[in-house]
Amino acid sequence: METITDVHAREILDSRGNPTVYVDVRLSDGTVAGAMVPSGASTGQKEALELRDGDPDRYMKKGVLKAVANANGPLKDAVIGRPIADQQGIDRAMLDADGTDNKSTYGANALLGVSLAAIAASAKSANVPLYRRIAELSGTEDATELPTPMFNLLNGGAHATGSTDFQEFMVMPAGFDSYPEALRAAVEIYHTLRIRLEKEDYQTAVGDEGGFAPAGFDTRQALTYLVEAIEGAGYRAGIDVFLALDPASSEFGPKPETGKPYRYNLKREGRVLSTDEMVDEYESLVNAFPIASIEDGLAEDDWAGWIELNARIGDRIQLVGDDLLVTQQRYVDQAIQSHAANAVLVKVNQVGTVTETLQTIATARAAGWGIVISHRSGETEDTTIADLVVGTRAGQLKAGAPARSDRVAKYNRLLAIADELGGVAEYAGRRSFR
Repeated sequence: METITDVHAREILDSRGNPTVYVDVRLSDGTVAGAMVPSGASTGQKEALELRDGDPDRYMKKGVLKAVANANGPLKDAVIGRPIADQQGIDRAMLDADGTDNKSTYGANALLGVSLAAIAASAKSANVPLYRRIAELSGTEDATELPTPMFNLLNGGAHATGSTDFQEFMVMPAGFDSYPEALRAAVEIYHTLRIRLEKEDYQTAVGDEGGFAPAGFDTRQALTYLVEAIEGAGYRAGIDVFLALDPASSEFGPKPETGKPYRYNLKREGRVLSTDEMVDEYESLVNAFPIASIEDGLAEDDWAGWIELNARIGDRIQLVGDDLLVTQQRYVDQAIQSHAANAVLVKVNQVGTVTETLQTIATARAAGWGIVISHRSGETEDTTIADLVVGTRAGQLKAGAPARSDRVAKYNRLLAIADELGGVAEYAGRRSFR
């Protein structure tokens, strides 16, 4: 059985030009495989710790040389000599070495880099596609399903200054027979929207995830423009293509003082809403537009609000926990028991290892929840999440707009997988979400 003989990490740049971690793992048979670690801007308070140097003389305090040194030192020591087929043992050795719940000793970015590189090396050494190796680890019998993508076409919030209060306005081309056709539809809608914005003298500069960020839009205007772009491209809103929202409400509904109610400050619309009013707002939007999914509709600590939101509209649409759950099994368990959501957003760097990611996915699946594999706003050309969504048969992928190489790399990887699968390839389509 092949074993790990070397680990080598280095500092690279992500899609925002900020440092992140790259890791190579070398095996006893000479196999070398690497992985890159993403980084978020709108982050949950309970996420595993992303270790930054804090050195004012390098990269505005955002360097990751400490994390790199940890990968090249104590984490390397923890995994050297371990069988590469034992992903759980590799990840457990690193977790034991770190010894904290949030990876604060060595940094989740260091652990994740080694974990992702290890599974990549395992697949390469065995001469199998990465999604097949992930399927083995997750117990997926038929890794033949291509996901329904969520394409971020309009950016706001923390991802684009001067645009909407809500962070992401997405389209889901669920009403198609194949992934390539769904991708084509999204691209055509994207460019139809761009042409209209240009004709109306709106800026078509893009946000962190490739979506357009026109100044002065409110929520309903953004949704209206998306519906009209869908129809303008020759598709049917609510039949071929659905809408999805990620308000990222923790950004405008911060945790209040003890005993005080949540207040959601929609600054760009000039409104301050209570939790109940925010729930009313979402119900109104769902009644008015073909919305299939809302992610982080309420703040990460507003559990009572989440329960009310799920009770109100959870039987009609997908309610996805991101900051609420941070890809961690214990919070998913809590939400399942309290009926606070019906789907989980999965970001590998929120939890820090492949093993923990697969455990969270398994927990959500056992509860009948929707599962959305997601990128981060600070991305790289790494395509692991494309293989992850196929290998776990999660059914949904959120990877940004069909633009910018850091986003398109994931969509192109899915095209390659679809081509490899040929006639056995399935498309998740509408069955992927509630």
